[in-house]
Amino acid sequence: MTIDTLLSPLELPALAQRDLRATACVVFDILRATSTFVTALHHGAQAIIPVSEIAEALEIKKAESGKRKAETILLAGERNGVRIHAAQTGRTDFDLGNSPREFTPERVRGKIIVSTTTNGTRALSACAPARLVLAASFLNLSATAEFLQAQMPEEFLLVCAGTGQDIADEDVLAAGALAERLTARGNARPTLSPATEVALKNWQAAKLDLFSALSRAKNGRRLLALPELHDDVAFCAQRDCFNLVAVMSKNGGLRRV
Repeated sequence: MTIDTLLSPLELPALAQRDLRATACVVFDILRATSTFVTALHHGAQAIIPVSEIAEALEIKKAESGKRKAETILLAGERNGVRIHAAQTGRTDFDLGNSPREFTPERVRGKIIVSTTTNGTRALSACAPARLVLAASFLNLSATAEFLQAQMPEEFLLVCAGTGQDIADEDVLAAGALAERLTARGNARPTLSPATEVALKNWQAAKLDLFSALSRAKNGRRLLALPELHDDVAFCAQRDCFNLVAVMSKNGGLRRV
């Protein structure tokens, strides 16, 4: 059993040539897409449909609204960290942005959420051929680790969604945290790739004060500078608040397990 890690979004295109049929992929976009998806599912959303482009989100909303009540489908997402508005879509303000604090039970219970973000949804799409694809965060890390241990895949692939084309420090920390949990459980110690060793080392240096580590990261600094999003950093730094696993089905939707 091996644990490999993609530290940079520049590595995502290579997944198209990689055999993932025996691989469990775990995608991290800590600030903030996967933290938001986990929060929405905890608060009762039926499913999250992650897509890469705004136009795709609008098309899915239109198609799904023909099958069910239009108010059941919510559009969510961001560009440059901010909720998508009509000026970007040509006609439609999105219902929600990408702050997990927006996804309250009152807003999302029973809803299907179509979400497009800069990096997180792209990373999930790149992992689609894998045996198993999860969206994870610090909010549900222990539940994710326990679920993965029960699955016993040949390979774990921890995917850091990143920021634009850059490495996101917070995603690397989450990958290291999950690697630590996976190596601490059971009798057979997995083989760690060099990239996983890097993530694990970074995590072990930062884990005593996760909020400070996230605050120093590029995304953390950007969010802390925006009054309306300032509190997202502390929210996403919480550990194991939610006892759920976010699993992507073969049709691309994330659901709670």
